[in-house]
Amino acid sequence: MASRNRSQSSDEALGFLMGLIRQMRLLWRLLSDPRVPTWVKAIPALVLLYLIFPIDLFPDPALGLGQLDDLAVVLLGLKLFRDFSPQAVVREHETDIAGRSSPWRVVERDSTPEQGTEPPYIDAEYRVIDED
Repeated sequence: MASRNRSQSSDEALGFLMGLIRQMRLLWRLLSDPRVPTWVKAIPALVLLYLIFPIDLFPDPALGLGQLDDLAVVLLGLKLFRDFSPQAVVREHETDIAGRSSPWRVVERDSTPEQGTEPPYIDAEYRVIDED
């Protein structure tokens, strides 16, 4: 039972870490995408400026509160950056990031295969289930 709890907590920690990495990749892609307006790209810069600026809402030596206000500003800034970015661009980058980190990808084709070429196929394992 204890090993299952440790395994579950390590899976949750790994899931959190993977989600954090995906969000950082999304942030980088949106910052480098020319379709995102410049004023939206200024949001992460303002957050960074707040973190290095010597005046805080709560002074950093105050145990806990000094770091919590910094964390709140970072999280709020990242959420605003994502929310104000064009949603179609965000979805496009999220899909691309998920496709690269997952063995399953959606492949869309606009037209039917040309004459003399093979039609698209799915390469996968299968098993037959009797319906008796």
